[in-house]
Amino acid sequence: MKLRLLTWDVKDTLLRLRLPVGQQYQAEAKRRGLQVDPSVLEASFRQVYRSHWRLFPNYGLSQGMTSHQWWLDVVSQTFHLSGVQDEKTTQSLAEKLYQDFCTDKYWEVLPGAREALQGCSNLGLKMAVISNFDHRLEDILRNCDLHRHFDFVLTSETAGSAKPDLGIFLKALSLANVSPQHSAHIGDDYKNDYKGPQQVGMLSFLLQPENGQLKEQVPQDHIIHSLDQLVPRIQRFMK
Repeated sequence: MKLRLLTWDVKDTLLRLRLPVGQQYQAEAKRRGLQVDPSVLEASFRQVYRSHWRLFPNYGLSQGMTSHQWWLDVVSQTFHLSGVQDEKTTQSLAEKLYQDFCTDKYWEVLPGAREALQGCSNLGLKMAVISNFDHRLEDILRNCDLHRHFDFVLTSETAGSAKPDLGIFLKALSLANVSPQHSAHIGDDYKNDYKGPQQVGMLSFLLQPENGQLKEQVPQDHIIHSLDQLVPRIQRFMK
C-alpha cells in the first residue's frame, strides 16, 4: 500500500481550546460587568450545542441557515440558559465571541502537531483537512500558522455533509484526485474519524491518549497515542 494522501481532523487533533468554553465565555461576560458561573456556562453550552446540532445539523445549511446565524443562536441561548436574560446583551456577546474564535486568542496548537505535519510533508504526502467546522477554520489555521501544510481545507459547511457521512470523505478524495486505497485519515473521534473514512475504503488512525478508555475494538496498528508516533506509523504503510 503506497499512501499518497493524509487527511486530518483539527479540533483535539491539531488544535485545542486554550481554556474550556465556559471559562472563555465567562471572561467575555465579565468584561461587560456580568457575573456568570463558568461551570454553568459550560453545562449550558453543551446542552444547547447538542440540541442545536440535532435540530439543525451541520449548521442548519439544509434548513436555510448560515453558520454565522447558527453560532449566534447557540451562544445567545447558552447565556440565556445561564441567567443572562437581556437579548441585546446576549446578541452582542455572541457576535464578539464568534469573531474572536476566528483568531488564535482561544486556540493553541497541540504538542507535537507542527513536527508531525512537517514530518508527513517530508514523506511527500499530499495533506488536507476534513473537519466538522464552519468556514472560519481556514482563518483559524492561518492564524495558528498551520494552513501552509495543507493542499486544501474541507469543512462540513463547504462540503454540505458532516463526518461520519461518506459524502465529505468522497468530496475530499475528489479534490485531491487520489483513490481511497492510497489515502488515510487521522483524528480523535471513533465514529467520525476512525469508522467514517473506512466507509469509503480509506485507512484510518485514531488519536487516543494512552490512558484513554476505548469501548470499541481498534487494531493497535491503527491507534496513535501521541502525534510523535504518527510518522513512524505512516512509514509502515508506505512500504
